Amino acid sequence: MNDVRLSESLKGKVAIVTGSARGIGRAIALKLANSGANVLISGTNEARTSKAAEELQALTGSEINYYAGDLSEESNVEEMVQYTINTWGKVDILVNNAGGGVILPFLEQTSETLKTTIDRNLWTTVWSCYKVLPYMVDAGYGRIINVGADSVRNGLWDHAAYNAAKGGVHAMTTGLAKEFAKSDITVNTIAPPAVEGELLDRIRERDSKLVDKYIAIIPKGRAAKEEEVADAVWYLSTDGAGFITGQVISVNGGSNML
Repeated sequence: MNDVRLSESLKGKVAIVTGSARGIGRAIALKLANSGANVLISGTNEARTSKAAEELQALTGSEINYYAGDLSEESNVEEMVQYTINTWGKVDILVNNAGGGVILPFLEQTSETLKTTIDRNLWTTVWSCYKVLPYMVDAGYGRIINVGADSVRNGLWDHAAYNAAKGGVHAMTTGLAKEFAKSDITVNTIAPPAVEGELLDRIRERDSKLVDKYIAIIPKGRAAKEEEVADAVWYLSTDGAGFITGQVISVNGGSNML
């Protein structure tokens, strides 16, 4: 697709991208904004999220606003969605990217780290869908894209707790897709493998050989790039993907096939 069409592909659309002050979420927000969407980004750190919004506003011609808060709390998600509605009057696209698990061998997890992992990855997605869907139903249109995990399918080392949360996201995708299909609302999940960025770097600092094992199972021979995940999310956000719903789509360099 040429740059002109790309810049107009989401013109007039309003998107919420959770967990988007940095990393994959920031790359997704940038991609959607560069395609014409007005974007609400979110993060848990006020200063970092505000700065990211300023940077994205400067890089794109779209309107960028932000919300800072813990999206595992229902009241915060309600506030975030209402702020978006008050600002732009609708939500066309919801990207559930907020997450970040505590990656440890299962028996090294604590009750706190287990709860944190479920809260960050599953509850953020549950509440965001629950609060946004009424507006999409009223509008008769919506695109929900969840960021899941390839590790749900391949049982990656030290990912049992994380997979419990992301597996819930994968499972919810099919139920919501069927329930809301006739409202022209699609619900899909993108499942990436190891992605180069801050989280992978933290694991690499702790155990570089473990990261080598993560990458060794990817036939492409490398981790994914944040922009490659963003490209897939962008496509599922467009009208051209209107007949794709209920899918968990791997963006994984071949680490799982079919």
